[in-house]
Amino acid sequence: MMEKIINLLENGTINCPRLLLLNYKSLQITSEELILIIYLLNESDIFNPKKIADEMHLEMTDVLELVNSLEEKGILSISVRKNNNLREDFIDFKNLYNKLSFLIINESVVSDEKLEKNLFDCFEHEFARTLSPVEYELINGWKDIGYSEEIIILALKEAVFNGVTNLRYIDKILYDWKRKGLNTKEAIEKNKRSFQNKKSEKKELIDYDWLNDSDD
Repeated sequence: MMEKIINLLENGTINCPRLLLLNYKSLQITSEELILIIYLLNESDIFNPKKIADEMHLEMTDVLELVNSLEEKGILSISVRKNNNLREDFIDFKNLYNKLSFLIINESVVSDEKLEKNLFDCFEHEFARTLSPVEYELINGWKDIGYSEEIIILALKEAVFNGVTNLRYIDKILYDWKRKGLNTKEAIEKNKRSFQNKKSEKKELIDYDWLNDSDD
């Protein structure tokens, strides 16, 4: 179980940044350290303090202090490896994944069969990739204008069923349902059944053998 969860964390199946946001205090991580960790998780594993300082608008001494603090807390480690005959520093988050795995098991965040998913996790699972900041904003926008999470997930499933995995297509589905006044799961399913029945009736009418029809 432990190894399985670590693998899910490493390959991004479990949303590590979100898990960190929910649990960083229990890991005794400061908000500044949290921001640095999330940044590092989205970069290569090569440790380049100058690049980090420049991109995060920090002093390099601040970056080194934060990294040193995270090492002391057992969150990450820095190792030296040879890369193209050059010695480079690399960041290893194995300790962090171990700690998060313990949290997941102890708090029953996951079961042996499947992981708990929130709305964004559902999208990332179906799209098989991480959502962009713009996509996060668009999904939040749907919630802000009144679409329930249940309806949004139904639209997501409808799009996936049709072989389309982009938010523009899902937005059209949501707009069409709203235009038709379909704002519950039951109403949407009833509408789909009605549509399928009409298609079946039309097909039966086309396939009917009128020439060989006879009255008994």
